[in-house]
Amino acid sequence: MKKKAATESKKIINRDLLLPYGAPYFAYVGIASLSQGKIPVEINYMLKIIIVPVLLCWAWKWYTPVTGPKKISGSIFYGIVFGIAGLAIWCLFLAPFIEVKGESWARSGFFLRLFSASIIVPVFEEFFIRGYIFRAAFQWSVNMKSKKIISSLNETLDNNSINDVSPGAWSIMAIAVSTVAFAAGHLPVEWPAAVAYSILISILWIIRKDLLSCMVAHGITNLTLALYVYFTGQWGFW
Repeated sequence: MKKKAATESKKIINRDLLLPYGAPYFAYVGIASLSQGKIPVEINYMLKIIIVPVLLCWAWKWYTPVTGPKKISGSIFYGIVFGIAGLAIWCLFLAPFIEVKGESWARSGFFLRLFSASIIVPVFEEFFIRGYIFRAAFQWSVNMKSKKIISSLNETLDNNSINDVSPGAWSIMAIAVSTVAFAAGHLPVEWPAAVAYSILISILWIIRKDLLSCMVAHGITNLTLALYVYFTGQWGFW
C-alpha cells in the first residue's frame, strides 16, 4: 500500500512535462535562428537531423501514446486525406502574401529539408502543439470554470497532467491557444496559412482522437508541398 501511495504521489505534472515536450521543438527553432546566414543550409539541416531525433529519443518515455482508441489504419487514411487538404489550404492562404516563383534551392539543401520536414518536423511539432499545448490549454479552460480555483494557470501547470486528458478532448480555448503557438513558429507572412492549417489539424485530433493521424497529415502536407514546388518551380511556397 505504501509503494502504491508513493507512486501515485509522484504524478508527473504539466510543469515537469514542458521540458521533454518542448526541447526538440526549441532545439529545431534555435538551430534555424542561430545559424541562419552564418553556415551553409546543408549543415543547418544536418544539425537538425542529428540533434532533434536524439532529443526525441531522450524524451520519449514522457510522451503520451501516439495511437488512440481507433484503428491505426483509419488514422493513417485520415492523415493522408487531411494532409493533402492541408497542402491546398496552405497554398491558398499563403499565395496572396508571397512571390510565388521565389528563389530555387540547391538540390542538396532541398533534399535535406525534404527529409527533415516530412519525417522529423511532424513528430516533434505535433507532440508539442497537439500533444502538450492543446491538452494543457484544454485543462486550463476547464479550470477557469471552477470557482474553487484561485489561479487556473497555476492549477494547470502544478496540479494537472496532460496524461489525464481523454483522447480527442477539446475546447475553443485549446484550439485557439495551440493555433497561436503553431503560428508563432512561422514567419509573419505565413501566419494566415498557419492559422488555417492548425485549425484543420486540430479538427483531425478531435475526429481521430490520436496524434498518429496528426503526424501523418503533417508529414504528407510537407512532403507534397516539397514535391509541388520542386516540379512546378513555385519555390515561394517553400
